[in-house]
Amino acid sequence: MSDDTRFTGLPEHIPTHVAIIMDGNGRWAKARGLPRLAGHKAGTENLRRVIRACVEFGIKYLTIYAFSTENWGRPADEVAGLMNIIKEVIDKELDELNREGVQLRHIGHLERLEPTLQQKVRHAVELTAHNDRLILDIAFNYGGRDEILCAASKMLQDGIQPDQVTPELFDSYLFTSGIPDPDLIIRTSGEMRTSNFLIWQSAYSEWYFTPTYWPDFDREELRKAIFAYSERDRRFGKVSSKD
Repeated sequence: MSDDTRFTGLPEHIPTHVAIIMDGNGRWAKARGLPRLAGHKAGTENLRRVIRACVEFGIKYLTIYAFSTENWGRPADEVAGLMNIIKEVIDKELDELNREGVQLRHIGHLERLEPTLQQKVRHAVELTAHNDRLILDIAFNYGGRDEILCAASKMLQDGIQPDQVTPELFDSYLFTSGIPDPDLIIRTSGEMRTSNFLIWQSAYSEWYFTPTYWPDFDREELRKAIFAYSERDRRFGKVSSKD
């Protein structure tokens, strides 16, 4: 079966929750002789296309790794540029996303962001809170280890006793509370690391690594990832029905 015919439809089993590490913006720009921020802008524009594809394919939850707690260590002008891009995206895309039934959620910390951006994020979350066509979790100023530490700290503050701790209770203290664990995690650009992303939630996720840079990861690339996922035998630590 050729690639041209293989990906004309969709498999029977579609992941409910897809998470994406959007990597390769800088290298995409460098390959074209452009500044890194041009790559980030191209990556942001591509996100809109991927959101549309997720809605089309029937994916219910999408989590994107937009800015990690470690990204503050990048050059100051790049960080400032990224913050401006996020502002522009909210201003430009929020109303349309709301009309299309996308619910925006933020996971991570807002405290380090400037007040204007904090307010824009809160407004976007509040405006779209009742939408349910696609739940879009934006991991911004997020780190997986930090999330686990924050959850443990909150449990201690609430007086949770050791014998009361269960996986379900711990889940409820995470930033992603109420969201099912990702079925499929995609990382673009050819890197094969988890990079502190959804450490707790990804325990039994299927991973898909592609050499495609994020700005070029389009609808067809997402479709290929879904087909690869559909061919996996998800055992969750148990014996396969095929064995």
